[in-house]
Amino acid sequence: MGYGVKVAQPLHIRSAKLELFFRLNVGFNDFLKYYQGDATMVEVKDIEGRVLWINARHFRPYVTRDGIQGLFRMELDKQGELQLLQKLE
Repeated sequence: MGYGVKVAQPLHIRSAKLELFFRLNVGFNDFLKYYQGDATMVEVKDIEGRVLWINARHFRPYVTRDGIQGLFRMELDKQGELQLLQKLE
């Protein structure tokens, strides 16, 4: 998989891109360990049950003083490279 995203099971990307949707609810204090370098990957489970590990740096634009909460859409290209991470709600 591309830099910044790992998937527990193989993805079969048949079209030009693959969209994955997941919810994330991480408190601010919990997310501090990513800023401090104690952890680099955020583990999430998408709505189809696939386990994903996403580099925490991709979530920095979405951090508030409450942490990160919401529904996200992630788009991977045919090579599995992250193309888009978007907060939907």
